[in-house]
Amino acid sequence: MPVDSFQQHFSALKSRVDASLAELLRRQEWPDALREAVEYSLLGGGKRLRPVLVLMGAEVCGGSVDNGLAAACAIEMVHTYSLIHDDLPCMDDDDLRRGRPTSHIVFGEALAVLAGDALLTLSFETLATASVSAGITADCLRVLATAAGGGGMVGGQILDLEAERGAFEGASESATALRSTAGKSPGDPDETSGENPGHGSFSFRKPVPGSRFARNLRSTSGKSAVSRETLAAESSIAASRTDCIHVDQLVRIHRMKTGALITAALELGAAVAEADRGSRNRLRQFGDCIGLAFQIADDLLDVTGSNERLGKETGRDHELGKLTYPSLIGVEESRSRAQALVEEACVALDTFDEKADSLRQLARFIVERDH
Repeated sequence: MPVDSFQQHFSALKSRVDASLAELLRRQEWPDALREAVEYSLLGGGKRLRPVLVLMGAEVCGGSVDNGLAAACAIEMVHTYSLIHDDLPCMDDDDLRRGRPTSHIVFGEALAVLAGDALLTLSFETLATASVSAGITADCLRVLATAAGGGGMVGGQILDLEAERGAFEGASESATALRSTAGKSPGDPDETSGENPGHGSFSFRKPVPGSRFARNLRSTSGKSAVSRETLAAESSIAASRTDCIHVDQLVRIHRMKTGALITAALELGAAVAEADRGSRNRLRQFGDCIGLAFQIADDLLDVTGSNERLGKETGRDHELGKLTYPSLIGVEESRSRAQALVEEACVALDTFDEKADSLRQLARFIVERDH
């Protein structure tokens, strides 16, 4: 599909979603303050990637856009609620979203929380009252609830917050390896965390390869018979192992926090089209790959993008001490991994032939975008 044709198709689907979202909000008998807050966030722009994926997923499986609109609107409501809550001071504490002040800056924290709550509940009401069969409705409700809950987006947000604090699975094993190569005993206080690993949890605040080794090497100078060359070699191995643990944890966060909802969008499209198991599995594979590629691209944009194009403040990941691909493996390697994921995603669509051209173009847009 030519780029111009893809852009026109994407724009047409996005317009259908925008109109449906506005109509759904118009029907709600809500207090004026709540309506204003919800409209501000839900109708205030955005790429509409997830709802468009629902509609494209339905199309590639032979379904109709009309039947997929309720599911498309529902997943955008969940996504928008998650952004409102992510921006709160107790979470990422962001002041800008989509080029405008965030919801809690404009309406206060209490109303922002309630606007998010209203969107989450409206998403399931929208699915439950859609003009499709009971079987499709139940399937869609299951897919969205699973992706949005503790095993998906919410769980991923928790892991992301824990990673900011340096507390994540595997950290204690990495700490033991690093301490042993530096000649430190398990009961020695650790300079990096400020805690006694013998009596509490060990945590890494920022995963900078070699930085802890350099500090430990200075602190143990003259205290060990181990040569500096041996110490350096062993610590390099330990640091590599630590980085592997960080990357594994980062992939888990991305797949849950971002990828789960993207994969769910494609599954919702397949569900409304009543696709066979093989088609659903292929779309799920495609979603897994582009979900991870999308988040890698987001990580890169936080480093290389501009506030104006992104509509939010860049450099926040570094300020918050988040685990990101660029911080762990560098910008160029991150780009290479994102491109490899896109290629893998496109392979999963081979059996759909030219019917999946729009999805292939969308996958490429995800890693080439500047906002």
